[in-house]
Amino acid sequence: MRIPRSYGRALLVLGLLLPATAATVAVGPPAAARPATPDLVWDRLADCESDGDWQADTGNGYYGGLQIWPPTWREAGGLRYADRPDRASRRQQITVGEEILRRQGWNAWGWCAREIGVLD
Repeated sequence: MRIPRSYGRALLVLGLLLPATAATVAVGPPAAARPATPDLVWDRLADCESDGDWQADTGNGYYGGLQIWPPTWREAGGLRYADRPDRASRRQQITVGEEILRRQGWNAWGWCAREIGVLD
């Protein structure tokens, strides 16, 4: 099984990937065919972004566990779930997060993505 390089690093950091070479050998599928990111990666990202509070509303203009900006939420289809990320379920936020990842890559979460090892 081929693992996208960024996923391989994340899984390695999380201790879920045993062969050390798997993260460096595979190029992985194009972004449109990318497999879903493991929930553990989203939980680690939320731990960094919002202390794991999926209903976070801290007044900084970003909402939910993944700290999504409302225009980004809207553009990624979040309005089918709720008007703001903090009013959507964890699963719904992750679903929208997958779309944001598809469109913007891990740079959408810059610092925290680097912190958890999914972005160089």
